[in-house]
Amino acid sequence: MKGNLNIQTENIFPVIKKFLYSDHEIFLRELVSNAVDATQKLRTLASRGEFKGEMGDITIDVVPNHKKHTLTISDRGIGMTAEEIEKYINQIAFSGAEDFMAKYKDVSENLIGHFGLGFYSAFMVADKVEIVTKSYSDAPAMRWVCDGSPNFTMEEDSRTERGTDIILHLADDCQEFDEEGRILDLLGKYCRFMPVAIRCGEESYWEDSDTEFDEVDDGKGGKEKRPKRVEKKRPRIVNNTEPAWKKTPSSLTDDDYRKFYHELYPMNFEDPLFQIHLNVDYPFNLTGILYFPKVRKTIDPNRNKIQLYCNQVFVTDSVEGVVPEYLMLLHGVLDSPDIPLNVSRSYLQSDANVKKISGHISKKVADKLEEMFKNDREDFEKKWDDIKIFIEYGMLTEEKFCERALKFTLLKDTEGKYHTLEDYRKMIAPLQTDKDKNVIYLYATDAEEQHAYIAAAKEKGYNVLIMDSVLNAHFVNLLEQKQENTRYVRVDSDVVEKLVQHEDSIPEKLSKEEQEKLKPIIEGAVDKQKFTVVMESLESDEQPMIITRSEFMRRYKEMSAAGGMAFYGDMPESYNLAVNVNHPLIAKILEETDTEKQSKLVHQLTDLALLSNGLLKGEALTNFIKRSVDIIE
Repeated sequence: MKGNLNIQTENIFPVIKKFLYSDHEIFLRELVSNAVDATQKLRTLASRGEFKGEMGDITIDVVPNHKKHTLTISDRGIGMTAEEIEKYINQIAFSGAEDFMAKYKDVSENLIGHFGLGFYSAFMVADKVEIVTKSYSDAPAMRWVCDGSPNFTMEEDSRTERGTDIILHLADDCQEFDEEGRILDLLGKYCRFMPVAIRCGEESYWEDSDTEFDEVDDGKGGKEKRPKRVEKKRPRIVNNTEPAWKKTPSSLTDDDYRKFYHELYPMNFEDPLFQIHLNVDYPFNLTGILYFPKVRKTIDPNRNKIQLYCNQVFVTDSVEGVVPEYLMLLHGVLDSPDIPLNVSRSYLQSDANVKKISGHISKKVADKLEEMFKNDREDFEKKWDDIKIFIEYGMLTEEKFCERALKFTLLKDTEGKYHTLEDYRKMIAPLQTDKDKNVIYLYATDAEEQHAYIAAAKEKGYNVLIMDSVLNAHFVNLLEQKQENTRYVRVDSDVVEKLVQHEDSIPEKLSKEEQEKLKPIIEGAVDKQKFTVVMESLESDEQPMIITRSEFMRRYKEMSAAGGMAFYGDMPESYNLAVNVNHPLIAKILEETDTEKQSKLVHQLTDLALLSNGLLKGEALTNFIKRSVDIIE
């Protein structure tokens, strides 16, 4: 028999070759998926008694032949009759999977194909494609051959075994696909969790010989014979047909989840913190496992991304839209036949179903975190430092998640203790409520760098939080909005007496006239473009000079650096140099009549304040060291 493919244009094959799929390598996923569908159909017919023969070995074979420049995909599935070839191959875009599912609506086996175009991806890499197939029924075997033009030949074949071989005669520029290593890479990427076993080549393994022995020391001065380790070969199965996400959560242990994590990401040697197993069948189908990794400051968002599957076939690891933005740093796998895909299954289309799935994932994450917090507070606290970035980002971007997370969000203080938002407010309110009835939450972003400020606050009886995430500036803004009569103030934003402003004030030992006389002397020792000298009435045992930085300006510059608020990002750095007018050394500056000694004292005190903030560098630091040595001598 000879004929023409039933298509509308002579140019269909160039279109398929160039534009049907985003990557040429996708052809292998499509052809193996078809082989899986053929096998799943046979399983369905057997379960219904419509196929009464022996299933036998239903492993799919993928065989590259470097000498012949061919690639063959073989299955022992349902096969095709001449009529079925005419309908599903000769007429482009008729899907056999769609027809089969329409006939068997309660089919238990998931079928992959939907568009009837997957087979034609073969022409992206092949000059000629052969199909040799025999149906499970009594129909004769058939051979179909097409050279990439609208012309084909179809004739009976001598094949006796049920199933189908797809033989690709690779084009000159696609002969990389006759290399076993390249094919193994693609099978590992797209097919490693397909539900039917896939065989490709052989692999080596070591085993004790039954016939060969080595003589070794027995540890007692003599010799003994032990079986010799010999290298053997066996067929290589490239996929796991029953991945963890397809199993019920109750059947899996924490160790099972860890093993599957490392199967997903074999180059990641660190265990995840915990996982969330998704298993939804209404109003949409969704299974999967999401892992919470330990987040590092140097994390690469392009590594270990969440993988999206459709009926165990890899689709993409670009899951924007399906997974809420704040969870994009999670690892794991999602599998859903209900996520709409284009014919290449490479790009997600935004629709209501996707939004529902995204919302459900967010809800399941909130459920899991709240459950962990309620059931094992101690363990939740141990994980907090690693998971807080997810929670903070989620609260900033998802209002519904934010409302849930307010219940289990923790604040960590400089003593290493964790507090809920409600409990912490009750603890600090008596001492840290200012004259305007605002509760002041003091925090540090670096306990080492801000140690002096933390110590000063603690001496006042204040509690100080550690808030060191990259989202901190945005996050404290959010908390101020969610908590009434609340202000978050970094400990180095002002002198300690002004962090929590009460009604009482400390008397000033220097008169206003003396302060006015002192101010220009100190201004001469600092960069007036960068530092503003302010006179403060502090306790006499406080530091003589303290560097502070406006909470408002610093916070908004940090927000600008994290994205947005560009106006503030362009503003120059500015600091206050607070002069403690009650400190004896400050009075000594005015009393000193030797201008050289006075200048040395001023510079020494200002440099000490700069040094404590890491702001003394270069020549100024060198001069400070020399001056310090002179003073000691």
